[in-house]
Amino acid sequence: MAGQSGSFFNDVQMAPPIEVFALIDRFKKDEHPKKVNLSVGAYRTEEGKPWVLPVVKVAEVAMVSDPTLNHEYLPVAGLEDFRDASCKLLLGADSPAIVENRTQGVQCLGGTGAIRLAAEFLKRVLKFDTVFVSKPTWGNHKGVFKAAGFSSIKEYRYWNDANKNLDLEGMLQDLKNAPEKSAVILHACAHNPTGVDPTREQWKLIADVLEAKKIFVLIDCAYQGFASGNIDNDAFAPRYFAERGFEFFTAQSFSKNFGLYNERTGNLCVVNRSPEMKAQVKSQLEIIVRTMWSNPPNHGARIVASVLNNNSQFNDWKENVKTMANRILNNRKLLYDKLRAKGTPGTWDHIINQIGMFSFTGLGPRQVTHLIDNYHIYLMKEGGRINMCAITSKNVDYVVEAIHDAITTVPKT
Repeated sequence: MAGQSGSFFNDVQMAPPIEVFALIDRFKKDEHPKKVNLSVGAYRTEEGKPWVLPVVKVAEVAMVSDPTLNHEYLPVAGLEDFRDASCKLLLGADSPAIVENRTQGVQCLGGTGAIRLAAEFLKRVLKFDTVFVSKPTWGNHKGVFKAAGFSSIKEYRYWNDANKNLDLEGMLQDLKNAPEKSAVILHACAHNPTGVDPTREQWKLIADVLEAKKIFVLIDCAYQGFASGNIDNDAFAPRYFAERGFEFFTAQSFSKNFGLYNERTGNLCVVNRSPEMKAQVKSQLEIIVRTMWSNPPNHGARIVASVLNNNSQFNDWKENVKTMANRILNNRKLLYDKLRAKGTPGTWDHIINQIGMFSFTGLGPRQVTHLIDNYHIYLMKEGGRINMCAITSKNVDYVVEAIHDAITTVPKT
């Protein structure tokens, strides 16, 4: 029976705002002429506009004129051409996991959906209850695993704030202390939010610990090609784990590297120890999918499949990705040079040493608030994370002036 006012929702409490979307909303309402949005996690051009990849436009035009396409349901696991091509893109066509038929994909609602599917499988089927995430990590990782029923969500050390680099020793020590039946989320490349990645030698040390402790690995791969401009370099971690014989999941997202943000196009790539395990694992994943989104949408997956399975389009896509990655690298150098020329206190080498869309600037919460309230520059509070795509030749001097003022006049905390 409803409450006294006749509403079942009388006692529903207001949920806390989602930081990044709250900042976007505040930015849109801000009428300041010099406002800058450094918070949103999406690629922007020099003009500050979204970019539809040229190769995506080509694929879409071809789809419109294809008389064989219809709007029938896809299989529960998704479009097969998309799933197979996604796993080959991730692991390489000559990967032992591919050659030995130990790999399969499940199409998901973006990278987030792939992570949720992995979390549900680990909880429901493998009965895991502990997951380790980097400190810091993408803001949704903890929430997704909590929603999947994990009661133990732990952090492993990652960001060394003093040196603005990877705390490898702390990371390895925390993983060595992980209990049995633990899972760990690793970022394949362009770590979100720090922009700090392990070197190849460090990846090998990390793999040694995970193998010895029998920790289940979930790799979050949201930026393949988008980080360095080279799809093979950015896939080192999952390819290395496959070569080592690990069983693991990789959550792939095509939001960034295809610009398909609102198409929610993702894939959960599953690497098994033997081909005989694939059918059982797929059957359980499909049961979970059936209870969450039943079956996935077609459009984004069809675009990706078309591009990845067409040599000419595939080469064009790699050039499009390189264009985005190079612009980010150039923006890092531009911001670094401007901060150095301004004489802004502190070392700023981390700006050019980090990789990918985001940079942990090292600005403290009070300094971030100062930038938002006084300069109308919007960025995330944790680590002063900024989107390097949003830096342009037109706003960089204003951003540098604001950062310099914050560093020299406002305490970090």
